[in-house]
Amino acid sequence: MTKFDSIAIVGVGLIGGSIGQALRKRELAREVVGVGRSARSLEQSRKLGAIDRGTTSLAEGVSQAELVVVCTPVELIVQHVQEAAAASPKKAVLTDAGSTKAQLVAELDATVNAADGGPRFVGSHPIAGDHRSGCEFARPDLFENRVTVVTPTSDSTASAVERVNEFWQGLGSRVVEMLPEAHDRALAITSHLPHLVASSLAGLTPGEYLPLTGGGWQDTTRVAAGDPELWRQILVTNRTAVLEAIERFDISLAALRTALWKGDDERLLELLQEAKQVRDALGS
Repeated sequence: MTKFDSIAIVGVGLIGGSIGQALRKRELAREVVGVGRSARSLEQSRKLGAIDRGTTSLAEGVSQAELVVVCTPVELIVQHVQEAAAASPKKAVLTDAGSTKAQLVAELDATVNAADGGPRFVGSHPIAGDHRSGCEFARPDLFENRVTVVTPTSDSTASAVERVNEFWQGLGSRVVEMLPEAHDRALAITSHLPHLVASSLAGLTPGEYLPLTGGGWQDTTRVAAGDPELWRQILVTNRTAVLEAIERFDISLAALRTALWKGDDERLLELLQEAKQVRDALGS
């Protein structure tokens, strides 16, 4: 990977902080600039090794950047990419780390990528993280051997896509290219629905039962401890695909319920075996 002269990270939390730590550990950028709302938190990010310097001015932070990575909550990504594009060098490439893609990519294709001779945007989503948030939980190996989905469209330039792919590969990721809509349909099943199921299970469990929970309940509900506001944004920006995933889950759960209600042990075993085969195929 060609070394970057300057990379700006907008939003130095868990993902942004892990990107910064990985860049600095792997010596992939001469300078990593953090952009955030609080000078105090940016100084903490610097002490944690996530950035070389920080600024609360987005325009200042991206003014010399070859690559800008926006790691803010999904409802703010479009705004922050547009602001960064207006202040970045013309040859800069911009990307993001948002968990939903179709809506924001469409908006940024129509604005940033529609402009002549300016910075180019390519969407991306590293499938890595933690239910905890904040730079204090960042780690430089977060993206190693994890998939990052890059979502180019017909409005993306080949050079920008190549640069974004190269960036994530440099952090240790395996890059998979998908259309934004395909990404959102897939993540509705693999990420967004599991969060809803975890939240539902945690929410219906009486407090007096908590001492009786074991690994199954705790593993299943772990992601429910994630930031509710961040997850609200993810779910509403992928509303259609998530609703379709819920319908599919309802059908699957109904089949299990029917087999159990009818005392159809053979069908119940068949459904459980089918699910086990899918889970075993993951290999871990």
